[in-house]
Amino acid sequence: MLPNPTLDQLQVFLAVAETGSFSAAARALNRAQSVVSYTIANLEAQLEVGLFERSGTRQSKLTDAGKAMLEDARRILADLEVIRARVRSLKDGLEAEVSVAISVMVPTALMVEVLKEFRDRFPSVSMRLNVGELGAVVDLVSSGQSTIGIGGAVFKKDDTLHVERIGHSFMIPVVAADHPLAAIDRPLTIADVREEVQLVVTDQTEQTKGRDFNVLSYRTWRVSDVATKHHLVRGGLGWGGLPASLVREDLLSGRLVHLDLEAYEQSEYPIYAIRKLANPPGPAAAWMIEAFRSGLTQCPSRSEFMNRRVQFGDAVAAE
Repeated sequence: MLPNPTLDQLQVFLAVAETGSFSAAARALNRAQSVVSYTIANLEAQLEVGLFERSGTRQSKLTDAGKAMLEDARRILADLEVIRARVRSLKDGLEAEVSVAISVMVPTALMVEVLKEFRDRFPSVSMRLNVGELGAVVDLVSSGQSTIGIGGAVFKKDDTLHVERIGHSFMIPVVAADHPLAAIDRPLTIADVREEVQLVVTDQTEQTKGRDFNVLSYRTWRVSDVATKHHLVRGGLGWGGLPASLVREDLLSGRLVHLDLEAYEQSEYPIYAIRKLANPPGPAAAWMIEAFRSGLTQCPSRSEFMNRRVQFGDAVAAE
């Protein structure tokens, strides 16, 4: 007879594998350790393979067969969570609250526009809003603090998350108009910026720990958030990359100057809608995702943005 492990057996197996011991799994599942041991013994008997090494140590180490089965168990239980979540969504009505994490790369004007319409459409739904840097959006969704995330920086594969690209943004290197780099009337090289202070946002999450992006200067000032970086760049304390939507008015007014620096990667930065597979969005959250998708499709590409900026700048100069 073919083995037919139950969902409960797989849940207990996964708990032991992830906690590292039978006693820790028992505490996590709020069961007696003897029940956990009995469940695993029955599962091994059905499968006719040992899943854990009995070495006498407190740690429960997976056998090769246990390691092979681990991903299958995770997949089956993840599918179960999807089924449960779908049933909940069919039974439940409008959410009482929507918790959303939004990346600083999302244009502020679009965020305000979407949230204003959300307030009008769903007056009974409370809002919990987090604006995050780099990997913070993914962390907030993964931890369950936010129902949905609108942002990027998805650096690690996570099978528990549903990630869908809905638009783009991009970073551009800028400097204050009175900064020495702004006075160089030619394309810049790395040598031009190496000795100038570069302002860099340091991610506070594990998503990009130890990784730097577009750091070209030997001298760096590290700050905790984009808003602070924006203020320091405008104050002439250094140069750095900032979201194009954030500095558009500064560029048009001449307060900031775009640096023609080929070494700085300026490709489009994808923006995703992120949620847990086991927690599909309700009507209000689903509407919000589509509203951001619609708005982000109107965002210009980098070349279109720069062309518009040049045209506006010429018009202001002519006045």
